[in-house]
Amino acid sequence: MFRVTIRGKFKGLDDAGRAAVVAVGGAAFTEAGTFTHDQSVSVFTFRCQVPAGEDDGEDEASLGAMAALEAYELPYEILRIAVTDMRDIKIRNRKNPGR
Repeated sequence: MFRVTIRGKFKGLDDAGRAAVVAVGGAAFTEAGTFTHDQSVSVFTFRCQVPAGEDDGEDEASLGAMAALEAYELPYEILRIAVTDMRDIKIRNRKNPGR
């Protein structure tokens, strides 16, 4: 599983577009993606969770997240993309914190 964060800005977003962004607001990582944004809904962070295939890497995850963002059909410009491969995350056992 990948978690992808896309930071960007909207270009010429109309009232219907603003309402759509506000409707899917939140900080959770979902496959459809969620938006956090500034008060004017001009700058955004899009968080998306992308399933990982056995041979998938950051490029495939980025493309998957961009496809999810594109599905909203909003005018935007990407400023930065960050990808976290959750397969690389190690969770420490809390019962034995000294190990």
